Amino acid sequence: MTLAPNPPPPTGPGALHPVLRRLLRRRARLRPGASDVPGPSEALVQALCHDMRTPLASLEALLGSLGRSPGQPDRLAPDPGEVLALARAQTAHLASMLRTAAATGGAAPRARGHRRLGDVVRASGAASGLPAAQLTVELGAGAEEVAVADARVQRILTNLLENAHRHGEGAAVRLAVSCRPGWVDLALTQAVVRPERLLGHLHTDQPPPDLTGLGLWSVRRQTRELGGRIVWTDDGESLTLTVQLPDR
Repeated sequence: MTLAPNPPPPTGPGALHPVLRRLLRRRARLRPGASDVPGPSEALVQALCHDMRTPLASLEALLGSLGRSPGQPDRLAPDPGEVLALARAQTAHLASMLRTAAATGGAAPRARGHRRLGDVVRASGAASGLPAAQLTVELGAGAEEVAVADARVQRILTNLLENAHRHGEGAAVRLAVSCRPGWVDLALTQAVVRPERLLGHLHTDQPPPDLTGLGLWSVRRQTRELGGRIVWTDDGESLTLTVQLPDR
């Protein structure tokens, strides 16, 4: 069994981050008079510009407060513990956004040839930022050795796990990977406060204006590109989102 044996070409060397270089190159090729609905790369650039303003402004304010003289009149000295906590929170938020951007618009690093699905699952978990204690992975019979020949499979997995990390409010995540004749199922289960909002991102053709939901929109798009489909079940406590990918 081989998942999507049509990998995109690897990214070449350069001074810019591979994801940003690819996005800027594609954006430069956009022609006037094109559709008002932005493409995946354009949507990602717009979302990053939209979402990065707040954490960057917070970090700039923190640096400004640290740069003030302790004896400066009419100024309350910032509490070092609060400053450190806020700086950590904002940098973690920025790192999370960049993980979403990388999984949405960039190719996962890979060597020539096929990779084992078990290795792709582990790499996706590491790339998502999801704490190991929060994630349980179950690989069904034969799933470990399934051949993966397209980087989009890892992007789909990374986006699912990153979304669970960013918006799951610390709820436990279970990823079950199983094989059946002609298909591989990637099933992610988590207690979701507002499942209708999550599912809404999987129904729209229009990319969201920010990074909230962009990863799920990308999962839908890339799953369709690979000839797969997405199904879900809600038992009232947890939502299970299953990406079904064909054996090609």
